[in-house]
Amino acid sequence: MLTKLKSKKVQYTNPIFNQMSEEEIKEHQLKLLKKQLKYVYRNSEFYRSKFDEIGVRPEDIKTFDDYYKLPVFMNKKIERETQKESMERHGHPFGLHLCSSPDEVVFTGTTSGTSGNPTFTYTFTEPDIDFLNRYISHMLDYGGIQAGERLLFSHALGIYATSSILWGIRSHGVLPIDVDVRAGSKMILEYAKMTKPTAAMMTPSLAEHLIDKAPELIGMEVGELGLQAIFTVGEIGVGVPEIKKKIEDAYGCRIYDYLGELGFSCDSDEYHGIHCVAPDLSIFPNDLIDPETKQPIEIYDGVIGELIATELTLKALPRIRYSSGDIVQVFTSECPGCGFTGRRVKFVGRSDDMLIIKGANVYPSAIKRVVSNFIPEITGELRIVLNNPPPRVVPPLLLKLEHGGDNDSKILEDLEKRIKSVLHNEVRVTPKILWCEPGSLGKALTKTPIFEENY
Repeated sequence: MLTKLKSKKVQYTNPIFNQMSEEEIKEHQLKLLKKQLKYVYRNSEFYRSKFDEIGVRPEDIKTFDDYYKLPVFMNKKIERETQKESMERHGHPFGLHLCSSPDEVVFTGTTSGTSGNPTFTYTFTEPDIDFLNRYISHMLDYGGIQAGERLLFSHALGIYATSSILWGIRSHGVLPIDVDVRAGSKMILEYAKMTKPTAAMMTPSLAEHLIDKAPELIGMEVGELGLQAIFTVGEIGVGVPEIKKKIEDAYGCRIYDYLGELGFSCDSDEYHGIHCVAPDLSIFPNDLIDPETKQPIEIYDGVIGELIATELTLKALPRIRYSSGDIVQVFTSECPGCGFTGRRVKFVGRSDDMLIIKGANVYPSAIKRVVSNFIPEITGELRIVLNNPPPRVVPPLLLKLEHGGDNDSKILEDLEKRIKSVLHNEVRVTPKILWCEPGSLGKALTKTPIFEENY
């Protein structure tokens, strides 16, 4: 069982921001933005053409409001198109929005490509990497991981975004024990047992999966591995109280949710979102649009919208008015757990995962959060069955759930009524539930799929 400790306050990575007011931070970001817009206009034919198309020059942007009125410059579809064109014309896959020479690129990491060809979104020069390393080092330091220690790194290795994190781990003086997640649970656990790392990085799905597998595969509980911190990325798992508690209790350490270099959660017993510690890296999360109308949304405590990404300092492939597809909830109030006064975000879902049922927008992550409240009556594993391409779903929504082991028809009937009632009240959806045996839906070592596509 994790010993309850007083939450340590999260600070900004760059200490100058800890002394600034919110208005002063915005003024600093605006200076960085103006400089960055001039840089990309000079160095990228793609960004220059975007500005020229709308008849705006970088020097015309005087305020953030001016900037937020600009149309979206790029999304995944456009990114793939510009990558194809740069390959044909210039012999490199990074896109016409590349601002540095291809010779200056020292790392490139792609998206997964699950919804199309991978994109080389995470492409950095050496100065970019050096700049980004500070944020990873800051997070590790906050989690109590110091130079000379070891960290189990269990993600897909190679040309993936998460591989860039390895640079930051090493810059902190920590040795990554990088075991490709595709090597399987046994290999990951055996290396953890042999090398005795003090921390681990993986998806919440994998952290949860190893709890059940460790006794069978290495003859010990995960709590005996001696981890002092786990850092997870890529899923909403930590944001579900039952999953957070299950993992922390099993491993006997704190689990931190993070979003690349942009921020991480505090060490509170309760989850209060990702604390945005990098105002000199990005204007995240202050640029939101309505996912349907694509119009700007005013920022206030609790607002939900689609993130538009703009990177203020990166030089190789900075994202400028980039439609991320990520739907987040932004909090402007002080963190109840640690007292951090900057922005915090909770991941709601993906705009391309959004379902429309009887005119209501429904995010799978919201369904997962609700049904997880019924653990251990259910295992928490679920699949949303789609018989037609999304987003529109002809009701009822089909939802596969694993029961917790009791398959008595009367008990399941009562459980189904209670789950449907809460989903109706909180998510505005009343699904048809298909009961499955525990373990039958499976759990992926990377990102566990939430859709079952039958079309």
